[in-house]
Amino acid sequence: MEQINFAAIDIGSNAVRLLIKGIYKGETANQLKKTFIVRVPLRLGQDAFTLGRISNDKTERLLRLIAAFKQMMQVYRVISYRACATSAMRDASNGSEVVRYISEQTGIKIDIIDGKEEARIVYDSHIVDILNRPGDYLYVDIGGGSTETSLIQDCKLKDSRSYNIGTVRILNNKVKKEELLKLYSDLKSLALEYPDISIIGSGGNINKIYKLSGTTKGEPLSLESLYQVSNMLQALPIKERMKQYDLKPDRADVIVPAAELFIQITRHLNCKSIWVPTIGIADGITYSLCSDYLNTHN
Repeated sequence: MEQINFAAIDIGSNAVRLLIKGIYKGETANQLKKTFIVRVPLRLGQDAFTLGRISNDKTERLLRLIAAFKQMMQVYRVISYRACATSAMRDASNGSEVVRYISEQTGIKIDIIDGKEEARIVYDSHIVDILNRPGDYLYVDIGGGSTETSLIQDCKLKDSRSYNIGTVRILNNKVKKEELLKLYSDLKSLALEYPDISIIGSGGNINKIYKLSGTTKGEPLSLESLYQVSNMLQALPIKERMKQYDLKPDRADVIVPAAELFIQITRHLNCKSIWVPTIGIADGITYSLCSDYLNTHN
């Protein structure tokens, strides 16, 4: 029996990903399984946040990458896909021009999505269903260019917000103080309104921190463990982090600002831990595509 495959292309500020997930006939969207994944550290945010535009070199590299992704989707007989570009492409003065050029050359349609749409897609991954724990949650996705938060109450999305605070921005000193103060103020308000709120962390950095902490799978990452990993990483130069903890170059630098930001978010919400179910925007995209397919073919 042949698998029915769906693909998500996530064009982020730090990396560009292709995720292919599939089901067999008779299965549901909740049974989607990972078929193929690749991540390329293109770091478009380095251009967007320092130059204000995507350079010709990065544009051509992205073009070749999307063309390669198209070939992989054909190999896996993907029946439906969605490509989304986030913070770096939103900020770049030539973002729309770059996307149009790549779409014309490859035939792959790319949507530049805003922060709220990004947060909604992440929610579509049905993260709370996976945790199987009712209650109040703040889903926090820290990317290279922006941080998205989604307030989930009793498995329903109540509110989504986006902040121009991301790890690549932080490394380049491109985060405005007002934006940080806005985030912290919003978090304090949430802490007052939802005193028992829990955090769900998303993104490659928190996933790696979770792994480095040695936390038992299925258990939340404690604030104490988060501090320990953060201090452990900060004490080492980037090359040593890579060597000692098996970190790729594009992970070894951004993981420290990500850890610091998660610490601040946890403290401002008066939380003691973070749930880390290792799911993100690409999972949300494939879930939605699969659901749409099943709705029209059942």
